[in-house]
Amino acid sequence: MASAKGIKPYQSSAWRITIIFSALVTLIIGTLLFGMYRQLMNEQELQTDQHLAAEKARYQQMALTLDRRSFGIQVKTADPKTALVVWRNSFDLVGALSLMPDDMPMLPQTREFPVLTGGPDKLHILTGGLVMTRYGPVLIATRTDQLATLIDRFVNAAITAMMLTIVLTLALGYLFSKAILRRLVQYNRLSRRIERGEYSTRFPVSWRQDEFDMLASKFNRVLDTLENNLTAVRGATDNIAHDLRTPLSHLRIGLEQLPDRSCEELPEACAILTEKLDHCLATFDAMLSLTRIEEGQQTLELQELSLKVLCEDLFEMAEAMAEMNQQTLSVTTGTDVKLTGDKYLLFQALFNLVDNAIKYAGEGAHIEIVQRDREIQIRDNGPGIPDEAKDRVFDRLVRLDPSRHYQGTGLGLSLVKAILARHDARVKLMDNQPGLIVSITF
Repeated sequence: MASAKGIKPYQSSAWRITIIFSALVTLIIGTLLFGMYRQLMNEQELQTDQHLAAEKARYQQMALTLDRRSFGIQVKTADPKTALVVWRNSFDLVGALSLMPDDMPMLPQTREFPVLTGGPDKLHILTGGLVMTRYGPVLIATRTDQLATLIDRFVNAAITAMMLTIVLTLALGYLFSKAILRRLVQYNRLSRRIERGEYSTRFPVSWRQDEFDMLASKFNRVLDTLENNLTAVRGATDNIAHDLRTPLSHLRIGLEQLPDRSCEELPEACAILTEKLDHCLATFDAMLSLTRIEEGQQTLELQELSLKVLCEDLFEMAEAMAEMNQQTLSVTTGTDVKLTGDKYLLFQALFNLVDNAIKYAGEGAHIEIVQRDREIQIRDNGPGIPDEAKDRVFDRLVRLDPSRHYQGTGLGLSLVKAILARHDARVKLMDNQPGLIVSITF
């Protein structure tokens, strides 16, 4: 399996996380096993102490109630599986052992000592201590080597379990790292396709919806935006070439013809050329202004303004234009609403919408400016806009008039959308049956 950009599984972050996880698991398991070991040791010591204490009390009681001979018989016949008892009767030793080690402590203090036997297990480890009775000291001991063997087995099993845990976690981490790198290899391959200009490439999203799928979804949305922006740039470039080629060609032809003009025709020819040049400059100025507004580079001159007064000013400015086109323009206002915004930019945006209605609604059309609370509607009963074109009209340099019958830059509605977006307002196009309704909600 090829690794991503030369990264091996053991060089990946997943492998480092596995190492840390393995160390933590080993530490936790080791702590638990050590706790169990200490609990087992404490339990063994407690049982041994309790057993020896019980035997001590029993033999002290027997020494008080029995004579020397009966006491010796009890010591001699004691069950070695219960306790190993030795009593020094004068110079003889009576009991299960043939010796009494020196320096044995008095119970409850204990000491371990070895004993040789003739059985298959020749060496036994005993734990015991002395008990003083009225017949002299008695050694009471019990075997602890079997428990020690059990503890040794527990320790060996614990070490084996920890080693298996380390090996398994590292092995699973290595496989997990390879699985992650396999997906990264696929992402790198798709990234190289995007670098080559295949912007329609998308990262796969699985049903698991894990962090890689979330990242892939985010990148896919970024790629969608990038592809849409590139498409918009290509469309804008085509539209710029289409819109400016004609006036620039006319400028060139006009400049070539200027030397042949008479003195009387020269001022008019220069005025025509200036007008065409102004149209080209207006297109570029509008694009620069639109970019500054969209990118937030143009500072808003915020002030409190009235939507009612804004609509009335809009009506006064556009009424004469509507009358020139033999149209009627009316304004209807409701409850006044105050908001904070750039009065000049908002007026420019609304005036562009009214100007479009006057320009495209046709002669005899009726145009309304309606203000209801925080909503302003601009209505007309003209031909309207097809549903499939309502989303496109806000794009840059998009003009629904393919013949370019009306002179313009194709940036008016894009500028409207940018200005309203800076003021957190929404714009929506709806059918007026017939005509168009432009709704702006602040």
